Amino acid sequence: MPRLADYPPMLLDERPLDFDEPGWIYEIKFDGYRVAAEFERGTVSLRSRNGADATRWFPEITQALASVKGGQYVVDGEMCVLDELGRSDFDKLQDRARRRRWYEGASPVVYCVFDLLVFRGEDITQQPLVQRKAALARLFKPARPGILVVRHFEDQPGGIFEEAVIPLKLEGLVAKRAASVYEPGIRSRDWVKVKRKGAVPPERFKRR
Repeated sequence: MPRLADYPPMLLDERPLDFDEPGWIYEIKFDGYRVAAEFERGTVSLRSRNGADATRWFPEITQALASVKGGQYVVDGEMCVLDELGRSDFDKLQDRARRRRWYEGASPVVYCVFDLLVFRGEDITQQPLVQRKAALARLFKPARPGILVVRHFEDQPGGIFEEAVIPLKLEGLVAKRAASVYEPGIRSRDWVKVKRKGAVPPERFKRR
């Protein structure tokens, strides 16, 4: 049976990308902590990119995942604190996460999930990305508090970058090959980050 430790995160490449190249989908890039989650019939485990057990750090997310029926499921995502416009606030997340628990006055976190790796006990990492994302969207219907399924788009990524990413000062976009498989622990050319110039200090991107 697959286990959470079997799925270190697939990492993003950073290189020039032609928005006109066919076969890609795009997501808004959130700035947070990369976290994978395993859940099954009320039992939940969270694991950070570095392999730390983060299950007790974000109890509101653990509770939301515990409400999903059936299992076993493994998902990949980014733990974030979002402002009123849906933008990531990394400083508030860091304030929250450094205590590794919930506390009075803690900023609420949102788990921005973007991939499904195990579905009902079956490893589906070799299925095309768009197929995995469709299954992920179905898994979280109805919506759960604190869980945001990251949507993707195919058309006009350049226009969205100019009209939304830059003026809203978002971190950037993530470009992914629509047919890509999930490669645990690999920095793949099939997933590319397209960051807004000056978005965050370069060393921050080492997390993902």
